Amino acid sequence: MNMVINSVHFKADQRLETFIKEKLNKLPSIYDGVIGAEVKLKVDNNDTPRNKIAEIRLMIKGNDLFVVKEAKTFEEATSKAADVLRRQLRKHKEKLRSK
Repeated sequence: MNMVINSVHFKADQRLETFIKEKLNKLPSIYDGVIGAEVKLKVDNNDTPRNKIAEIRLMIKGNDLFVVKEAKTFEEATSKAADVLRRQLRKHKEKLRSK
């Protein structure tokens, strides 16, 4: 799976990129039509501690899935987004199966 990780206004360290890749590389096991992923990490400029945002666009055959999650850490936001993508992939797979 092709994966592009972009961090806006900061440099993501190798540990964070490895964590994201490990989380997202599990998704093709649910649905083999996964082509690639684009991950955008950014920090919201508000005063709340939950200001880390992970936007993930998962490219699948014939469609794209998109999730935005906000949390205290990028790892937590990525985990939440991966869970949502997992549910969306299962739903998409069931929809294709019922046709």
